Amino acid sequence: MFKRRIPLFLLLFSLSLHADRYNTIEHAGDVMVLFLPATAYAKTAYEGDTQGALQFSLGLSTTLATTFALKYTIDAERPNGENSRSFPSGHSATAFSSATFLQMRYGWEYGLPAYLGAGFVAWSRVYTENHYTRDVVAGAILGVVGSYIFTEKFQTKLTPIADNGIYGLSLSHSFSSY
Repeated sequence: MFKRRIPLFLLLFSLSLHADRYNTIEHAGDVMVLFLPATAYAKTAYEGDTQGALQFSLGLSTTLATTFALKYTIDAERPNGENSRSFPSGHSATAFSSATFLQMRYGWEYGLPAYLGAGFVAWSRVYTENHYTRDVVAGAILGVVGSYIFTEKFQTKLTPIADNGIYGLSLSHSFSSY
């Protein structure tokens, strides 16, 4: 009798580990989708980049408006059967909008980790059966396009000044399109 309980216990234990991993991945994706836009806004605040904050707001707002218009127009059931608002993925749209903004505005130093985070968000949505692959791809495209339309490269110049006994630094920002 004891020998039969061990395989059953191991099966139940492995299923519980899988359930925990499933919930952990879903939670991590939910946290990352909040972290990415918060990082974008924090970067604009740190740089004193009000123009960038406006550009990010416009890009993300356009992305989300388009995403939710499509969600309520297209009747696509989620893989988990929860509802019919599967297409496109709002999580992926938000994550990729944020990543694209960070990459275009501040360069690959910020963009690469943001795109990795956005990729994780998209993967987590498919893994946890909240979306199909088509949903997260569509969301990613909407996010990239939304930010691409509104975002311009941020350039900061720090120039030393030495004139008539006055010494200091001049800080200037210029905005240019790609």
